[in-house]
Amino acid sequence: MSPSVADRPGNSPVPFIINGKDVHPERTFDVVSPATGKVIHAAASASEADVRAAVDSAAAAFQKWKTALPKTRRDILLKAADVMLARNDELRDYMSAETGCPHKWSNRNLEIGRDFLIDVAGRLSGLEGSMATPEHADSGAMVLKEPFGVTLAIAPWNAPYILGVRSVLFPLAAGNTVILKGSELCPRTMWGICSVFQEAGLPDGVLNLLFHEPANAAAITQQLITHPEIKKINFTGSTGVGRIIGRLAGEQLKPVLLELGGKAPAIVWEDADLDNAATHVATGAFLNSGQICMSTERVLVHKSVHAEFGTKLTAAIDRIFGGAQSDPLVLINAVSVSKNKKLLHDAVAKGATLLYGDANAQESSDTRMRPVVVSGVTPEMDIYRLESFGPTVSLLEIETEEEALRIANDTEYGLSSAVFTEDLRRGLRFARGIETGAVHINSMSVHDESALPHGGAKSSGYGRFNTAVGLEEWVRTKTVTFKW
Repeated sequence: MSPSVADRPGNSPVPFIINGKDVHPERTFDVVSPATGKVIHAAASASEADVRAAVDSAAAAFQKWKTALPKTRRDILLKAADVMLARNDELRDYMSAETGCPHKWSNRNLEIGRDFLIDVAGRLSGLEGSMATPEHADSGAMVLKEPFGVTLAIAPWNAPYILGVRSVLFPLAAGNTVILKGSELCPRTMWGICSVFQEAGLPDGVLNLLFHEPANAAAITQQLITHPEIKKINFTGSTGVGRIIGRLAGEQLKPVLLELGGKAPAIVWEDADLDNAATHVATGAFLNSGQICMSTERVLVHKSVHAEFGTKLTAAIDRIFGGAQSDPLVLINAVSVSKNKKLLHDAVAKGATLLYGDANAQESSDTRMRPVVVSGVTPEMDIYRLESFGPTVSLLEIETEEEALRIANDTEYGLSSAVFTEDLRRGLRFARGIETGAVHINSMSVHDESALPHGGAKSSGYGRFNTAVGLEEWVRTKTVTFKW
């Protein structure tokens, strides 16, 4: 069923979506805006019964959805892209209100989300099996590709129209049904995603939505992962939670696709275009207040240009983010600000210096913080290894390619990275040596597009989203042999 304007949540508690209908349970929790500190609305909180209802709905819907023609799925995805565009301002406002981000970031999220829908719609006809040649001449064989069944998608708050759409799009396109466990920090935004698919004509029960209050996170997540009807899980979020989900899924022998945290390095070589490097490092470090898994967190600068680059970087931060006279960046909660300040205080106490910003600055709220650049970072400092996931970036001095690669790889993470050099051969040497899922030469570490596989190495997860590879994640092969 397509939601009418009158059915949209407004200021009422944000409902679940189960079997194509909004569900309003008695139990709710408050959603607080990080920008204002005020409760902006309530949201439904799932119980064990709600989980069972959502899974039952998805299991029943799978029987028809798995046989839907690729053309049928394609047309729904293309219609969803049109609906998302028509509702852009409404959806943008949901995200900005709940996460505190500027409209520019919300609009960019929606733009990329639409790109995913259009791109995947165009790839559906390429998702096909094959004929194989068995060992006996009187035999034939087919390799079919079939959807798993009911799948679980868990998406975070920091880029919800990118990561939320992606989490459900690929399983749906491959013929699976989905339960989206949306972030409790932006439930209305997640409701918006699911309502777009409904309005586009997705059959009832194919996509179901749940969220829960923070106190119930462990119980609800465990119930979903261990439910026998759930066949595969995808999760985007922190490495710590990813380990828990991976363990639970492993105990159930269920496959899981994980895109986790990062500690993205950027190598600035002596021959780099320093103006370009400074612009991309500043943007890559502080876009969305540094709350992106691909955010630049460590900048490895050649000794010969270290001082000049530092000057250009501070100028770029002023130019892009407004300097001391501008409004501070808004983070998702006070805990994130406290974590970043603690990392900075530890670094300074152990000998680092602040090249830009003030780690002790008191802003108008405890969810606000301005960009900080810390120089002279060493391995003894917590900020060297821990993901800050906020508006802090570290500068380290290097002299040789070997040293740059050693430091770049001296981390448990391996999601994204950047290299700045005018020598493409050197850039490609770095790219081959850096242990990350992506390396961007002469552009920032934050980069995600539908035409490129996306995922990490090491503790940044495994499996890939995007492109045809992302579709293949959501089908399994079945071998059929026969006698001629």
